[in-house]
Amino acid sequence: MWGYLLYITVKKINVLISTFFGYGYLTKIPGTVTSFVTAIFIYIAYEHLGYTDLKFSITFFIILFFYSFYAVKDAESEFKNKDPRQIVIDEVLGQAMPLILLLYLSQNNEFSLPIEIYYVLSFIFFRFFDILKPFPVSYFDKNFKNFFGIIMDDIMAGLYSMILIYLISLKFWWLFNYFIKN
Repeated sequence: MWGYLLYITVKKINVLISTFFGYGYLTKIPGTVTSFVTAIFIYIAYEHLGYTDLKFSITFFIILFFYSFYAVKDAESEFKNKDPRQIVIDEVLGQAMPLILLLYLSQNNEFSLPIEIYYVLSFIFFRFFDILKPFPVSYFDKNFKNFFGIIMDDIMAGLYSMILIYLISLKFWWLFNYFIKN
């Protein structure tokens, strides 16, 4: 009996985490809503609450990344299809990647544009790559119709977003320094 209660409790926790505390059930576009909520939450934490512990952010991300494989695999059986729209923890992970990069760039004063522009661009880029699915995002989406593919396609979209944000910060930082020195 206790084993069954533990099993049910863990299953409910995994569904709760996989749906990002129910955001996956809210709308017809749960991925976009969850990405937006993630960006807003991290923006408030980093920019208004003064939370700037990069090591903790990276460590928390890594733990959530690995736990998400287990949670999504366990929660998948609660839904009818192989890539249920209700599972949105992958959007949280993918969206968090360029935002953690923003924390790093901010700590190294590598911004010449207002920080809010970088947050908006991070959101737009992540959603663009998550929806368009260029290679290798499409590779994971098409070839792994399971928990691994659910998570990894968003990780790849997050990686593309990180690259673009980094390139933009380099370009504008270089231009900013050029005009200050001349």
